[in-house]
Amino acid sequence: MPEPGLPPLIEKDLDPNPITQFHRWFEQAQAANVLQLDAMALATATKDGKPSVRMVLLKSFDSEGFVFYTNYDSRKGKELALNPAAALVFHWPEVERQVRIEGLVEKVSPEESDAYFETRPRESQIGAHVSAQSEPIGSRGKLERRFEELQKQYEGRPIPRPSYWGGYRLKPTQIEFFQSRFARLNDRILYERQEDGTWSMKRLAP
Repeated sequence: MPEPGLPPLIEKDLDPNPITQFHRWFEQAQAANVLQLDAMALATATKDGKPSVRMVLLKSFDSEGFVFYTNYDSRKGKELALNPAAALVFHWPEVERQVRIEGLVEKVSPEESDAYFETRPRESQIGAHVSAQSEPIGSRGKLERRFEELQKQYEGRPIPRPSYWGGYRLKPTQIEFFQSRFARLNDRILYERQEDGTWSMKRLAP
């Protein structure tokens, strides 16, 4: 019988490389005006497996992985230092799709972090210096006073990247493409990286 909604997700129509397939979906979501297209949930865990999750922004992706930036001394940074295994989820409700990514995280090079930091608005650059992310603070006023002090200190001058702030790259070991379907018979296609660097593909039950 005819099914309403999106067409089926068929293996033969997908690219054998999941990064290329992600790029296709990313462009399609962009064309569909998905709100906050680059927002992704990042899950990390302590060394003994206690999980935590928060939203971060995807800043770039390529054949090596998915890049985001943060304070290395934040909770997620401390967890990643001890347990580099992490997961990402993109949820694009406007197109009824999700992408789930798992892998290992490593810091990007200082040069890559410097280059990205230079593109940030000055207010965001100063904010990276002001905030000891995830640490307790006495009041918001203290934060705002420090921001004003640094605005004056760096007036008319370049703002350097703090050594404790920079990028991470999640290098995927598996990527799942999820698409909603009629009667909740959703399509789920899982790519898994093999030891030789190639990718396998299989369908999962919804």
